[in-house]
Amino acid sequence: MLIDSHCHLEYKGLIEEQGAVLDRARAAGIQGFLNISTKQSEWDQVVATAARENDVWASVGIHPHEADQHADLDIDALRRATQHPKVIAIGETGLDYYYDKSDRSVQQRLFRSHIEVARETGLPVIIHTRDAEDDTAAILEDELGKGAFPALIHCFTASSEFGKKVLDLGLTISLSGIVTFKNAKELQEIAAELPQDRILVETDSPFLAPVPHRGKTCEPAFVQNTAQFIADLRGTTKEELAETTTENFFKLFSKAAAA
Repeated sequence: MLIDSHCHLEYKGLIEEQGAVLDRARAAGIQGFLNISTKQSEWDQVVATAARENDVWASVGIHPHEADQHADLDIDALRRATQHPKVIAIGETGLDYYYDKSDRSVQQRLFRSHIEVARETGLPVIIHTRDAEDDTAAILEDELGKGAFPALIHCFTASSEFGKKVLDLGLTISLSGIVTFKNAKELQEIAAELPQDRILVETDSPFLAPVPHRGKTCEPAFVQNTAQFIADLRGTTKEELAETTTENFFKLFSKAAAA
């Protein structure tokens, strides 16, 4: 049984038939779903879905693309949102210098604010980073110097050097369908060597459908394809990888066991 550790069930492409999407995933052996928010206006809906569905959990946070629209975010509101029993994570947050949809200084400030709440609550920070390896690593190192907090890099596509750095800092790495793409050779090499206790799988649906579903709207059910591909890379079975990643999920997102 697998868990999709990162999906956007409220996004166009999934929300229109959310119940059927979840049923198809369950039929495919997916036993849990972490429903991710990217802006404050989504929090209530993301949490409501988690409250309604026993096998769905929620995150609350601000994506770096949305940072400018949340420059005056009330951090107390983020703290309060984490108190819901089905909210098990903070994010996604982080830095995106590829699109630069928000001012970099605002992205950095909000990233640090999310980390502050993670440190206070013990909930993991879900980190998005693109073309921002140096600043992401620098912020993580600086913030860890102020006190420990759990965190993961979601939809990992960065360099092996960055991967080693974040693993050394104690983070977990989550792999999406990108790892199945033909041009993802370096990522495949990283996936093959990740420590067994630091790996998760996700879809980031409705985006990034894995082979053989490329070009389609991605669904949580497709996490099985990514898991099979990673298992083959690592010389194991999908069942063993599912057991490992599910164990890792509940270890990292410890609140999920009680949610």
